Amino acid sequence: MSREQRGPNDKLGTVLALAGISNAGLARRVNDLGAQRGMTLRYDKTSVARWVSKGMVPQGAAPHLIAAAIGAKLGRPVPLHEIGLADADPAPEVGLAFPRDVGVAVRHATELYRLDLAGRRAGSGGIWQSLAGSFAVSAYATPASRWLITPADSSVARDSTAAEGSPDATPLRVGHSDVAKLREAAEDARRWDSKYGGGDWRSSMVPECLRVDAAPLLLGSYSDDVGRSLFGATAELTRLAGWMAFDTGQQEAAQRYYIQALRLARAAADVPLGGYVLASMSLQATYRGFADEGVDLAQAALERNRGLATARTMSFFRLVEARAHAKAGDPVAAGAALKAAEGWLERSRDGDADPSWLGFYSYDRLAADAAECYRDLKLPRQVRRFTEQALSRPTEEFVRSHGLRLVVSAVAELESGNLDAACAAGTRAVEVAGRISSARTTEYVRDLLHRLEPYGDEPRVVELRERARPLLVAPA
Repeated sequence: MSREQRGPNDKLGTVLALAGISNAGLARRVNDLGAQRGMTLRYDKTSVARWVSKGMVPQGAAPHLIAAAIGAKLGRPVPLHEIGLADADPAPEVGLAFPRDVGVAVRHATELYRLDLAGRRAGSGGIWQSLAGSFAVSAYATPASRWLITPADSSVARDSTAAEGSPDATPLRVGHSDVAKLREAAEDARRWDSKYGGGDWRSSMVPECLRVDAAPLLLGSYSDDVGRSLFGATAELTRLAGWMAFDTGQQEAAQRYYIQALRLARAAADVPLGGYVLASMSLQATYRGFADEGVDLAQAALERNRGLATARTMSFFRLVEARAHAKAGDPVAAGAALKAAEGWLERSRDGDADPSWLGFYSYDRLAADAAECYRDLKLPRQVRRFTEQALSRPTEEFVRSHGLRLVVSAVAELESGNLDAACAAGTRAVEVAGRISSARTTEYVRDLLHRLEPYGDEPRVVELRERARPLLVAPA
């Protein structure tokens, strides 16, 4: 369904030409984006021709999907007015701002929390359908630079009555016990996410916790001391929501959560936590193919944390930097970062004041990420060496990580010419992937099967492909 607009939409035609997208190409991209969000769309080149030549405006989420499709090709957000669709149903650009003022930052964060996974008001259903735009690494530029300039706010004390201009209102007084409950929720969510994936229903309760529990507290009254702790706990939960969205393939949702998590970490005056959020942004940027920006984000985390973060924390930041260098195809820089990560980890001690959110990080994790670095650098011998170390420990707590490591091991065996070993590791990876809800793990398996296509007639490969079929056709 479309509604009429006066005259041709020259703006849309111009931007399509600039992006180098044909009518058929745009229709295909919009249909694909809709499918990722649970919608069945059947636009074709004729539909796009009507939008351009007759100025017809498609209804529902389509204008925002058009903007997302073009933005993905241009590598930047595309507002609706730029493509002549500003009269379409408005979609809030929630979560992308990094306000300087703490009060404004609270409003932006709580607005994001009040939206469900559809990007609509809670209770309306859907999957981020009405949020305009898609992942654009350029959206991280302003948050990162503002955090680098001022990683901690001067004061965050809040009087909700005065702030809301309602002297008759009864303010919600926030105490440390309220904050403790949020931290407990974050710890539980981290455990469930590692064991069952970001799509597990227990992990998906994090956005609900932010909306129901965290948002009212942020809007309450608190001292500077309580406020710092509250912002820190909420930043942890918000980063977790972003990480889970990332793991389930909801990249635009993850980006919004990450930006707000970084802003909240600044309000908490927690520089290591801000660095952790930047490291998460770096991993997402690298995963999405923006390795250079991934390096920048990881190095931003490192520079601000020199002399502040523990040795184990600095080790993790250097490891994330190594991942980005490897993806960029720079073996010298990747090797240097890996060596530095190992050096920092050797300096760490059990009595160090490591943050609770770093509990997952150990030599096993360093070895696993080193293996992925060498996979990206196409050095299978080193991949095998580090993967063997990464797989040497029990996996009950970190099931998803175990599955990812098995896939990396399978790729290394394949590139070394060991088809039997590759299929064996792949079979174990598929078994693990079937027990968790992680689009990222599924994508790793899909990549392995793609690499096995030249051996498609081999019985071992056929069997592996059949075992993986239910995983690949199931909803992510």
